[in-house]
Amino acid sequence: MTDDVSTHQAEEDARNEAILIWVNGALRPKSEAFVSVYDSGFMLGDGVWEGIRLYNNRWTFLDEHMDRLFEAAKAIDLDIGMARDELIAAVLETQAANQMTTDAHARLMVTRGIKTRPFQHPRLSRQGPTVVIIMEHSRQKLPRPIRLATVPHLRGLPMTQDPKLNSHSKLNCILACIAAEKAGADEALMLDVHGFVNTTNACNFFVVKKGQVWTSTGDYCMNGITRQKVIDLCRSNDIPVFERNFTLVDTYSADEAFLTGTFGAQTPVGVIDGRQIGTGQIGPVTERIRGLYKTLVGA
Repeated sequence: MTDDVSTHQAEEDARNEAILIWVNGALRPKSEAFVSVYDSGFMLGDGVWEGIRLYNNRWTFLDEHMDRLFEAAKAIDLDIGMARDELIAAVLETQAANQMTTDAHARLMVTRGIKTRPFQHPRLSRQGPTVVIIMEHSRQKLPRPIRLATVPHLRGLPMTQDPKLNSHSKLNCILACIAAEKAGADEALMLDVHGFVNTTNACNFFVVKKGQVWTSTGDYCMNGITRQKVIDLCRSNDIPVFERNFTLVDTYSADEAFLTGTFGAQTPVGVIDGRQIGTGQIGPVTERIRGLYKTLVGA
């Protein structure tokens, strides 16, 4: 492809070369922000993370993101080593140090920390967790709606790797994205273990059919905060919305399709598996939801 597009595609911003990154309590220039090669996140993908977005000096849905981060850490038996208010204070410290007021994105990453030897067992991580906050100036830049391709990689069962976890181990989704790109698309549409349409490799997925908004049951996808906000907005604004099983046949005949995520909010989908969805452009229901969301976050 010559016009590669990503749901996380952002405008170039020269200020990002001079950002300060929070690493275990210290603010470091980008060129000096390192973690050890023995870090369990680098070595094994052993950690969890959150992405949060700054609009008009306010970190959007910060409480929900903190809830999800601490729940995920507990699920993998990882002690973050910081109280909730301490981690929020670190986010605000990093924001102030970078003089950011709006259109910024932060990635909070927590790993099990540095290992004494390069092996799997979590007991080898004895020095405490590694906590990093990367904060960048970012505004989404999409020249056209996203193109999706269905891939064989599935969002699996909770007893393999729970898809609700924002874990550092993203290889399944990365392989899905590679498969989609090799098929000439921008991102992968992934099915669940029963063959129903589920999510993409990076975002939650919605379709619009005859004025109704459909998304997956939520059983096999990331419990997206933006996803839930869209569902709530639909319910409070008399837009019929359903969390349900639906197939690729249902998807191809949709009037509109869009993705949700912290960075892109609501990203329109124009083509799926070579089939144009609706007009191929952002549709009226998606536009309305986007407007309602902008009002909600004060963007």
